[in-house]
Amino acid sequence: MEAVPAHQILDFFRDGFEHTAWRLETRRAYAADESTEEYRQFLAGVDPPRDTGGPWFVNAREQTAAGKRIERVRLVDEPATDGQRYLLATTPDNLAAGEDIRYLTRAEAEGLALPDFDFWLFDSHILARFNWDDAERRMELTTDPEEVVRACQARDAAWHHAIRYAEFTGRVASLM
Repeated sequence: MEAVPAHQILDFFRDGFEHTAWRLETRRAYAADESTEEYRQFLAGVDPPRDTGGPWFVNAREQTAAGKRIERVRLVDEPATDGQRYLLATTPDNLAAGEDIRYLTRAEAEGLALPDFDFWLFDSHILARFNWDDAERRMELTTDPEEVVRACQARDAAWHHAIRYAEFTGRVASLM
């Protein structure tokens, strides 16, 4: 297993895949979001400012303009947690950068027997799991065929059942 330290993750997203980067997001909150002033303001009722010039968004635009796909399925509890509401509120920035993000309720995901951990799947042959417990926050990569096949199966099931952002947010009473 190879590990990519947090400070090199964006570099991996520039050069580490040729065609597709697909993610399953299962967490109810992300410490990286919760530690920001923007998140605290969101909890106080302030809409997050649009952010299309950050490094992630610039890279996503470049990758998708080159014909690569960046896709995600995010799980959302009913009712949505504060962290999930924040991600819903900031999703337009990701969509504007060319990502395709879809949503499933946690109950639907459990019915599909999806994994309960986050992962990225690159080009259907590299599985990357974030190690959230490590102080370095690194992405651990594997090409183990059994693990990759399970991730591909999870991707296919999740993508088939997930719905687009606009449809999902139309079902949510309020993002704030």
